[in-house]
Amino acid sequence: MIPSVSAHDELVRLFARRGSTLVDTPILQPAALFLELSGESIRRRLFVTQDGEGREFCLRPEHTIPVCVAHVRSGRDAGEYCYLGPVFRQRAGEPSEFLQAGVESIGNRDAAAADAEVFALAMAALDLYGRRGVEVRIGDMGLLEAVLDALAVAPAARRRLVRQLSAGRGIEAALAEEPRPAGADYAGLLGAIEGQDPRAAKAFVEDVISIAGISAVGGRSAAEIAERFLSRAANRSGGLAGEAREVLRRYLAIRGDPGGAARAMRELARGAGLDLGPALGRFEARCEEMARRGVPLDGVTFAADSARNMDYYTGFIFEMRDSAAPPGRFLVAGGRYDRLLEQLGAAAPMPAVGCSFWLDRLAGGAA
Repeated sequence: MIPSVSAHDELVRLFARRGSTLVDTPILQPAALFLELSGESIRRRLFVTQDGEGREFCLRPEHTIPVCVAHVRSGRDAGEYCYLGPVFRQRAGEPSEFLQAGVESIGNRDAAAADAEVFALAMAALDLYGRRGVEVRIGDMGLLEAVLDALAVAPAARRRLVRQLSAGRGIEAALAEEPRPAGADYAGLLGAIEGQDPRAAKAFVEDVISIAGISAVGGRSAAEIAERFLSRAANRSGGLAGEAREVLRRYLAIRGDPGGAARAMRELARGAGLDLGPALGRFEARCEEMARRGVPLDGVTFAADSARNMDYYTGFIFEMRDSAAPPGRFLVAGGRYDRLLEQLGAAAPMPAVGCSFWLDRLAGGAA
C-alpha cells in the first residue's frame, strides 16, 4: 500500500499543535554514538563507512540520539522537538530505508505529565492512521531497577538479565545462569573487569585485544569480543540466590491492566519486604495523569518483563504493534531516558521522554 502522505502531514501538524519544533539532523552520523549507547549488537544492523582518517560513521539509524545531541549543543534547558525523515537500519523482511517520525520532550520536570502527553500523542496517531486491533503494552524500567536494587543484584548480572528480556527471550531465559564455556576460563581478565563500570571494562578489554594485535575472531569485532567478556564476568558474579530469584520471577510475571498491576506490585513488595515506594508512586502518578487527560487505559497492558537497554531507558516505556505482527515489529514505541542527555555531554541530568513512529507500518495495513 502507498503511504498516506496526507496522514504524514497531519501527524506533523499534530506535533506542531503541542508546541514541538520540527528539526532535521545530518544523515551521516558518528557510529560510536549508537554503538556506545545502544550496544555493540546494533552494529550488524547499521550501514557503516569510514572517513579518510579511519573514523567510523553510519547512516542515521534513528532520530532520538541525534536530536538529543543537537539539544545539548544548543545549551538550552528545555525543548520540545519533532522530526520526520528517513532512517537506515537493516530489518528482516522489510526495506532498510524507511520513514520515521517522532517527538522528544526534553527538560520537562513534571515527568508524569510529560509521559502522559507523549503516550496520548501516540494513541492519537493510531486514530489518525485508522489503526484498529493494536496491542498496547507498557512497562517501567524504573520499577525494574528498583526491584533489582532491593534484591542487591550485581550490576553485571542485571545487564545480562535486561539484555535477555529486551531480546524477548522470556523470564526463564533471563533468570537462567549462562553456561560456562569449555576451555580457557580467562580468570585473570574476567577478574580484572568483574564489577567494573561497563564502559571502562569494555575499553580495557578492547585495549588488551588491540595490544595483542587481534582485529576480529570468528567474524566478531574487538568490541563484540569485549561484550562477550563482560557477559562472562557477569556470570561469575551474577548468580541470584534462590529466594531473590523467586521474588524476581514473581515480579516479572506481573501482567494486566495498570491498576491491577499496581496492586499486585504493592502486595509483592509487602510480602517480600521490598522498598518500591518512590518508583511505584511514579508509576501510579503517571497512570492518574493519563486518566485525567482522557487516555483510555482499558485496552492497555502492563507487562513487568518489558525491558529496554537500562543504560538508555530509565522509566516509562511503551510499545504499540499490530496484533498480527511478529514481536518487535512496532508501529509506535517510546519511553523515558533521563540519563541520555548527560551521557551525550550535558552538564547535568535532564529529564526526557519521547517516541518514534514507523510510518511505513502505520500507513501500510497489517504490519
